[in-house]
Amino acid sequence: MPPPHSTQPPSPLPPRPRLLQSLGSCSRRAVTSAASSPSPSPPGWPRPLRYAVLGAGFAGLSVAWHLLKSPKDSRVSVDVYDENGVGGGASGVSGGLLHPYSPKAKLLWRGGEFWKESMDLLRSAEKANDTAGSDRDDESLIWRRGILRPPTTEKAADILLENAQSCLQSCSLQVLDSDAAQRLIPGLHVPLNLAVYMPLALNINPRKYLQALFSACQNVANEASASSSEQKEFNLYNEHIDNLHQFSGDYDAVIICLGGKASSLPELTNKLPLRTCRGVIAEFQLPSDTVEKYGSQSPSILSDAWLAFQGPCTVSVGSTWQWKSDNHDPSVSDEEARTATEELLPKASAVYPGISKWDYVRARAGIRAMPPLTANGSLPLLGCLNDVIGERSNCAFWLVGGLGARGLLYHGLAGKLTAKAVISSDENMIPSEFTCWKAIKASR
Repeated sequence: MPPPHSTQPPSPLPPRPRLLQSLGSCSRRAVTSAASSPSPSPPGWPRPLRYAVLGAGFAGLSVAWHLLKSPKDSRVSVDVYDENGVGGGASGVSGGLLHPYSPKAKLLWRGGEFWKESMDLLRSAEKANDTAGSDRDDESLIWRRGILRPPTTEKAADILLENAQSCLQSCSLQVLDSDAAQRLIPGLHVPLNLAVYMPLALNINPRKYLQALFSACQNVANEASASSSEQKEFNLYNEHIDNLHQFSGDYDAVIICLGGKASSLPELTNKLPLRTCRGVIAEFQLPSDTVEKYGSQSPSILSDAWLAFQGPCTVSVGSTWQWKSDNHDPSVSDEEARTATEELLPKASAVYPGISKWDYVRARAGIRAMPPLTANGSLPLLGCLNDVIGERSNCAFWLVGGLGARGLLYHGLAGKLTAKAVISSDENMIPSEFTCWKAIKASR
């Protein structure tokens, strides 16, 4: 097959008679495949383990990556289903700021693990990305310029100062006065002569990252297929999922990573304690004749609104919170965009008045699947779903959901834990804090 970034069409998917028979009413088309043809199992070898991953966003591709990285000498087939393609859902339109802290600069529960696993996936994606290391902002996958957090109230300042005393060495916090903060970001307004700086925090291009992570998955499958002792297959299907039962006879496990759309599956309706929240992000650009640009090494800004700068002339500002929305359309109407900018611009101007010189370009939106609040914070929902949906078959159904507004931070560890549990068929591989949601009544 062509390399991941080739313009040639992908090789056709090898025939799977049993799969096509059980889903004959669907229009099934493999848009990308790796490990071009499955070889028959040698005598005495077990058949390949077959997994379906529903969703090609942060959670889905993390799960797929860790399934493909299963122990050597294994035979694994991973099929990813997403009607919108890689990064076509809420993950692809998220803000992209990555750090392991709460808005009050408190290290999140297991924040160090979440941070490490996300960084591992980012490195794998960068390695697979043709433009890794490019100095051109329009080609960047990651902007390593840190994030600055200037508080706007005395109470917030006191909390930030207290929490800044405990931080990760791998993502440190620095307390700056207004002069130091304004040297980093000329024109920054620092209301209380205080800002917390996260020099190692990142600004990610979400869609490009997901495309690179998808390529990394392809590479794992292709490299394994060259081995005489293992076989890895990886396929992507652009296809709408109507229900879960259509997969039960064809896979050893199905992992649902559909974000806010998970609750729309008939088997999961009113069974997940998730709340949906639509968020709108507005993109602005500096007019071409503007002399003063945003600093090429200046960090992004996190305040009552966040400003994620992608170079000296482009910034995304977010985000709004529309609770209980069922609007999954990523496009934004003129009215919705106007309402969002009227809400976001005053918040952005409070810390960066220069935003008034930037021109509105477009808006994008996505649905967050928000988990319930626990003693350890708002944590992803992980675990086996067979008891939840009443499924009694040889196929196990699993959930990775409720990543909320922290999909970039949570997806690495959530995918790794779930893949281990799926491979071992043991939910106890997942810490109970991520599975205790089953005792919570679903939101209606």
